[in-house]
Amino acid sequence: MPMDTLIADRIEIADLFSRFALLLDEKRWDDAGTVFTDDVVGRSPRSGDIRGLDTLVAFMRQAEVEGEHTQHLTTDLLVDVRGDQAAASANSLVYFYRDGQAPYLTSGLRLACTAVRTPAGWRLRETSTSVVWMQGAATFTTRSS
Repeated sequence: MPMDTLIADRIEIADLFSRFALLLDEKRWDDAGTVFTDDVVGRSPRSGDIRGLDTLVAFMRQAEVEGEHTQHLTTDLLVDVRGDQAAASANSLVYFYRDGQAPYLTSGLRLACTAVRTPAGWRLRETSTSVVWMQGAATFTTRSS
């Protein structure tokens, strides 16, 4: 693979992780197709295994907490591009807060993903989120559907 293509792919995948974080922080569930494939498989302690974009979006909407905001900081991104597929991993620091207040919960996550090249650009086909640590207490109730 030419070096220019490899660099462009790595930059686009790094942007994909940033778009994923902003999607979560801004609760832009209708934009999930710009981050995930239609057949996405997501795994996390909170959701278990989720299959399919529509199911993932439904889970994210249902998991919203009234008045809660998040700020995801993604770092230490590693990308291994192999043709039209890439293994990518990163650390994520997530702050949970309410308007005008300091965070009441902070968590350190480890993300492991498989990205694939699609006609629309790189998308996440598989995501696995592991909680490495958590500080603070969740003091909220989920929004009713």
